[in-house]
Amino acid sequence: MERTLAILKPDCVRKNLIGAAIEKIQSAGFKVVAMKMTRLTKETAGEFYAVHKARPFYGELVEFMSSGACVPLMLEKENAVADFRTLIGATDPAEAAEGTIRKLYADSKGENIVHGSDSVENAKIECGFFFSTQEAVANMA
Repeated sequence: MERTLAILKPDCVRKNLIGAAIEKIQSAGFKVVAMKMTRLTKETAGEFYAVHKARPFYGELVEFMSSGACVPLMLEKENAVADFRTLIGATDPAEAAEGTIRKLYADSKGENIVHGSDSVENAKIECGFFFSTQEAVANMA
């Protein structure tokens, strides 16, 4: 079983869409094995998104991700990383496929509701960033 990290971003929390997003995620067959609500500091957001440090949007991304509460989730499913990327849609909601989380709920490329790991390797790193081994609970349902 593969795992991936999702983060319901501050815009998702502000718009009161946590439940709607999780419903879409679970309806797509993902099991939530860890979840918490937190608020990233600029330092923590910068550390998490360090891979993008040289990109022009890095500063804006760090500001946005530290602007309010977010909800990281560790998800489990066969082919979790690729399937979750499909479920959330393109980074720019205007380009996202109909029915995807970003198409349904996101307002812009910069505030696009949700983060999803982009590879199996990064999913392991990202899950470890937010959750300890003890926090990942096997979902036997």
